[in-house]
Amino acid sequence: MPSKQSHQTVAVFPASFDPLTNGHLDVVERALSIFGHIVIAVAYNVAKEGTFTRDERVEMLEEIFGNEPRIEVTAFNTLTVDFAREIGAQVIIRGVRAMSDFEYEFEMALMNKHLYPDIETVFLMSSQKYLYVSSSRLKELARFGRSIDEFVPPVVAKRLAERLGRS
Repeated sequence: MPSKQSHQTVAVFPASFDPLTNGHLDVVERALSIFGHIVIAVAYNVAKEGTFTRDERVEMLEEIFGNEPRIEVTAFNTLTVDFAREIGAQVIIRGVRAMSDFEYEFEMALMNKHLYPDIETVFLMSSQKYLYVSSSRLKELARFGRSIDEFVPPVVAKRLAERLGRS
């Protein structure tokens, strides 16, 4: 049973969410059982050009989570650790699918801890049914006209089909 303290904890779940997948939803749902308030933060990724604008991603997230009072959706364009400090988050949530994800995330968590010693990173392992689901794979399926309905929320499936689907 989670402690009363953990339900007062602000956790940030940063990602590009391009697109949001059911794997992301799974991480959020499980994190809600641990933390009292979650800030879902759409990150600016300097290494990628997005399929959706940040505003579109925030809009889809708000449509999905808008009725959950313990969730806030926003965007940011700084280092995650600086954003976490700015909003008073004590925890960064990271979803991990495979060992390769863990190695990258572990290194990032160590750097974040160095930059902001009060922050903790919590890794939530992906549910088994989402181990092979990635945003890039889903975009590829959508480009080739394949259904992605089982991997993303309906609003995301519709928008991906409109944006990437074959005419």
